[in-house]
Amino acid sequence: MTQVSSQPIGIFDSGIGGTSIFKEIHQLLPHEDIIYLADSKNAPYGYKSKEEIIALSKKNTELLLAQGCKIIVVACNTATVNAIDVLRSTYNVTFIGIEPAIKPAALNSKNKAVGILATKGTLSSELFHKTSELFAKNIEVIEVIGAGLVEAIEQGNIDQPSTKQLLAHLLQPMLHRNIDYLVLGCSHYPYLIPLLHELLPKDVVIIDSGEAVARQTKNVLQRLSLLEKEQKKASICFYTNRSEEILKNFVPEFPVKYLNF
Repeated sequence: MTQVSSQPIGIFDSGIGGTSIFKEIHQLLPHEDIIYLADSKNAPYGYKSKEEIIALSKKNTELLLAQGCKIIVVACNTATVNAIDVLRSTYNVTFIGIEPAIKPAALNSKNKAVGILATKGTLSSELFHKTSELFAKNIEVIEVIGAGLVEAIEQGNIDQPSTKQLLAHLLQPMLHRNIDYLVLGCSHYPYLIPLLHELLPKDVVIIDSGEAVARQTKNVLQRLSLLEKEQKKASICFYTNRSEEILKNFVPEFPVKYLNF
């Protein structure tokens, strides 16, 4: 299939987390039509097998291709590190993935201690280990599985005391090792940044990948001559296979529709 510039950008995630990526892309490319799939019914992907993650990622990709998407952003760390190579070899469309930003954290850490908060599926992946070995040879990397965080965000419980308590508990090993950078290795986690600012020392720098993914999306579209040429109001649509209300809370200005997928 030949892609044309007027087609939409497709984005998928294991739920609402990738809306943090969507916001960065929409801000940078305000005239681009976007279709977003929230596979909340199957969230979190982080505890599923590699085979399950690949199957779900293929299902999401095929839905977006059926909607005529010209490029697909895998706005899920776990899906990127486990499935993107298979997706790229299977489908005739360009994919953009999202990985934990270990490189800038490792290069800039003065304390030589960096925290990575991510899902089990990301931290145990081959791609994560390769990246970590490449850029963090002389850095202590404190990896923490954010068990329960995706579920809390998916249920709309970000402001609950239980979520703050869980996050405080998960951060303890990092604080004990005096980290000066915290890398968020899940697209859901940027929604926890206000809580993280309360719980972390002021000098800890928090890094998420949203802005970098948006820049990469623009660069790839330019290289492929697929940037939207019209200065028009973008058509944006969100699909979820779970609660429309919860997703709507994260993107109140856009239409959200239920889709059984």
